[in-house]
Amino acid sequence: MLCEQINLALKTSMKERAPKVRIGTLRLINAALKDRDIAARSEDRCGGLTDEEVLGILTKMVKQREDAAQTYEDAGRIELAEQERAEIEVIREFLPRQLTESEIDTAVEEVIQELDAEGLKDMGKCMGALKSKYAGSMDFGTAGGKLKKHLAN
Repeated sequence: MLCEQINLALKTSMKERAPKVRIGTLRLINAALKDRDIAARSEDRCGGLTDEEVLGILTKMVKQREDAAQTYEDAGRIELAEQERAEIEVIREFLPRQLTESEIDTAVEEVIQELDAEGLKDMGKCMGALKSKYAGSMDFGTAGGKLKKHLAN
């Protein structure tokens, strides 16, 4: 399970006296996972977090850090932008390999064919299928734009 991998990575990093950014980022990931786990328990889901939920949290954390890094760069705070990018690298260790632009194009075309999508009215159905198939490995902002372009034609 992904939560266990993250916990193990934190313990190993602490024993090996890894760089502060790595240990700090792993602690931030653990804190976010524990927050979500507590929320899940309050909803009577005692099974804990699923790997899909963990991937969603990690993807969101990467997006937040990318936005922060861009903001820091725009403000001329390069050292803070580099810190955010270093955290992104640690988080991405637990995410599946990200699809390339051409792989996203192929996936979008396949989903459109599978669902016989015709027009923008089917966009939600197609995005749902993409999210279930490619959770954590696809930039859905990019995929949404490509899907919209294909369905509009």
